[in-house]
Amino acid sequence: MTEIARHTLPPGSPHSDPATFERSSSTVRRDGKSGANGSGLVFKQATEPWEFEEIHHLNYASFVEEVPQHPANDDRLLVDQFDEENTYFICRRGSDLLGMICARDRRPFSLDQKLGRLENYLPQAEGAKICEIRLLAVRPDLRRTRVLPGLLTMMASYCQEGGYDYVVMSGRVSQQHLYRHIGFIPFGPVVGDDDAPYQPMYRPVGNVGVEFSGKFHEAVAAPPDDPVILTPGPVAMPAEVVQAFQRPPLSHRSAEFQALMRNVRQRLCDLTNANHCAVMVGSGTLANDVVSAQISRLNAPGVIVTAGEFGERLLDHANRMGLEYVAVQHGCGEPLDYHRIERALAARSGGWLWTVHCETSTGALADLPRLKTLCAQHDARLALDCISSIAATPVDLRGIWLASGASGKGLAAYPGLGLVFCQEIPDPDAGLPRYLDLGLHCGDQEGGAVPFTLSSNLLSALDAGAQRQTPELLDRIESDGRWLREQLRERGFSLVAAESDSIGAVTTIALPRDAVDSERMGCALENLGYHTSYASGYLREHNWLQICLMGDVNRAQLEQLLPVLTAQLDKSTRLPGEVATLS
Repeated sequence: MTEIARHTLPPGSPHSDPATFERSSSTVRRDGKSGANGSGLVFKQATEPWEFEEIHHLNYASFVEEVPQHPANDDRLLVDQFDEENTYFICRRGSDLLGMICARDRRPFSLDQKLGRLENYLPQAEGAKICEIRLLAVRPDLRRTRVLPGLLTMMASYCQEGGYDYVVMSGRVSQQHLYRHIGFIPFGPVVGDDDAPYQPMYRPVGNVGVEFSGKFHEAVAAPPDDPVILTPGPVAMPAEVVQAFQRPPLSHRSAEFQALMRNVRQRLCDLTNANHCAVMVGSGTLANDVVSAQISRLNAPGVIVTAGEFGERLLDHANRMGLEYVAVQHGCGEPLDYHRIERALAARSGGWLWTVHCETSTGALADLPRLKTLCAQHDARLALDCISSIAATPVDLRGIWLASGASGKGLAAYPGLGLVFCQEIPDPDAGLPRYLDLGLHCGDQEGGAVPFTLSSNLLSALDAGAQRQTPELLDRIESDGRWLREQLRERGFSLVAAESDSIGAVTTIALPRDAVDSERMGCALENLGYHTSYASGYLREHNWLQICLMGDVNRAQLEQLLPVLTAQLDKSTRLPGEVATLS
């Protein structure tokens, strides 16, 4: 597309410099750099040739294909009749144009052409400074996100700072609720045609910038500076963890590495009251494979308890390893039936029990002291999946035969290291695959050596994550989680786990299928800068959405999230879902 001269405003106008109106949500940037909020959205005046090209594409999609206002063409471009005089404001993420709106203060306006002289309709309009806003269009999948409020708020500030007395526009008849909500008043007859009817509207500018920013739950005046990470992994990284990861790498055979490994193992054992800890390259799944390999050496039947997705995965581990077991299965989120568990153990005295301590899919926490007691009574070895409970809630592994963990989640380090805690160091077993042999991983616990290559960067980050663990931190997670669940219930959300079984770090919301789709809500929240967990297959299957307090999360972020989350569910507080366009 050929670059053309763009009209902005006369020299000396408060908006004559495009850099003045580049903004990160509502923060005006005067350094010429693009402003972006935590979700990567940039609100700015269009200045680049490619931005105008994208404007013409969005104009075509909105006012030819969606609203049949103009004839189609092979180029699929619609250049506005006043294009060279328009001042466009846009929202983009990278090179993707998400929405636009434009202003023009040269007469005759589009409405002048449709109605005649506007001063004949507007109160006290003689001599008034009037601006027409037009071509408001937002990509369909983003109409209930920060994009529309951001464009409107930016335009409101533009009009107020430009000293205009009135703003006029042609609003779609079907969108009257939205425009009245932000202070526009209908005047004159409907214009357009039956396929695309528009109502002329005006509003005094007044203190419109402040008014607009207060109209929406997704308040553009207070976006998160960075994405708020509320997933069970990866988690929001504390600064000290990031800095530790960036240290120069060490050879896994060096004395410095071995000293680091000794420190990490000791910190993790101190945190969990475990006797020994093996650290290996891999995820929590790898750690559970190592646990299942050790169980196979017992040559004894056992019990596997499930109450959600990750308990069911233990069955898969066991089946692949050829373990003999009976499954005590519960529904997702169903409280554990300890009487059933005891009966299963009693039938297999001298065996083993394997279960998940914190069921990540539901946020339910098993009663660890009770499990320990049952296993002691029936001479059974207890193995636990503690991947989501370690460093998220107090975990006491005294008396636990085996437990799995991972470097991410509550430990707030980078994913990539699997952990296996053990009561006693097993002998190496040549009958097992080398990487699944816990005896090899536990060799030279005192010296800090490892049998296989391991990243010192991941290990340094894990060391920093383990160092930040304190009883006060666990208390805060528990308190914030309890507060969050109370707030959610008050707002009408249904939670999967019973309060008596809930861990503070994981809250799973069961969304009503007839009201909202969990994946769509999760995507909308991401667009607003809040990353929740919704994309896993089991979450989509149940229409669940999760908020996890692992890593660097604080109460203030949750307080900001709540009205945004509520707005996504409560239809009365959402922006209308139809096309939001101006002619």
